[in-house]
Amino acid sequence: MLTTVFSSLDEFCEILAAFPAPDMASRDAAKARDAVLTKPPGALGRLEDIAIWYAGWRAKPAPQITNPQALVFAGNHGVVAQGVSAFPAEVTAQMVMNFEHGGAAINQLCKIAGAKLTVHALDLDQPTQDFTSAPAMSEPELVSALATGWNAVDSSADLLIAGEMGIGNTTSAAAICTALYGGEAEDWVGRGTGVDDAGLAQKADVVSRAIALHGDALADPMQVLRCLGGRELAAIAGAVARARHERIPVILDGFICSAAVATLAASQPGALDHCIAGHVSAEAAHANLLKELGKQPLLTLAMRLGEGSGAAVAINIVKAALACHSGMSTFDQAGVSDG
Repeated sequence: MLTTVFSSLDEFCEILAAFPAPDMASRDAAKARDAVLTKPPGALGRLEDIAIWYAGWRAKPAPQITNPQALVFAGNHGVVAQGVSAFPAEVTAQMVMNFEHGGAAINQLCKIAGAKLTVHALDLDQPTQDFTSAPAMSEPELVSALATGWNAVDSSADLLIAGEMGIGNTTSAAAICTALYGGEAEDWVGRGTGVDDAGLAQKADVVSRAIALHGDALADPMQVLRCLGGRELAAIAGAVARARHERIPVILDGFICSAAVATLAASQPGALDHCIAGHVSAEAAHANLLKELGKQPLLTLAMRLGEGSGAAVAINIVKAALACHSGMSTFDQAGVSDG
């Protein structure tokens, strides 16, 4: 059954403006619990911060993760016609089949993390428009993709990751970042699927032309997503928005995922407060993007696969934080002197 509560971009933006906040009483109770666990103050470092952050969003002072969800969205990009990828667009559909048959990295990582994975292919036979000559999507197409992401979220999930597959989508992500944060296209483009120096220069030229073409429309972050994004990026944004609506914490994946949700952050301050960065990608601009978003990555593993793979590895870090926070004894319970 569809659960979408918006039918236009304006209605989606109204949801962003009404995003819920964390439960401060639960967060304070989690802080109080952390202070009396059998360890020196701060001895578990960022694991303590993660547990307190998570407790606030789930409104439970001593929570556990029992139902993590992983989503992979796939879309094709018209801008591939500009020679921005080392692989043809047909690879997107081929990889979707690989996901569905359990043969990709994300399948293995979700298994060990205990995350339920579903794959959503968005009109692969109808690529977005080449954004060097037209907006990537019409407004109805953007709303439809946002709704796909929104509807894919299981409201009973207690942690969400969202990944992507789409040949050409690092170019889309670089264009989004250039539009949102400025600088030169060269500051944001990377090698993606492995383009050579000529391919890298071509990506920068494509991004520059797209920014020049769409001009004043790019003052609105949702129009940035419409003009320069892809269906899978919009679906990620819709899923992360739904997670906030349901107070489900999110682990962000790499450059493309982060660029997709950057449009939410630019639209509504604090829109990503329910998110943490799972890792920093080897894609050149991801570290700078995370700085713009105010997110410190949990892991640095030189990964650049996409699919949600970095976020999936980080699920077990969050589980470890909550296992310690919720499972450890207090000094009183253990009969240990706290000094």
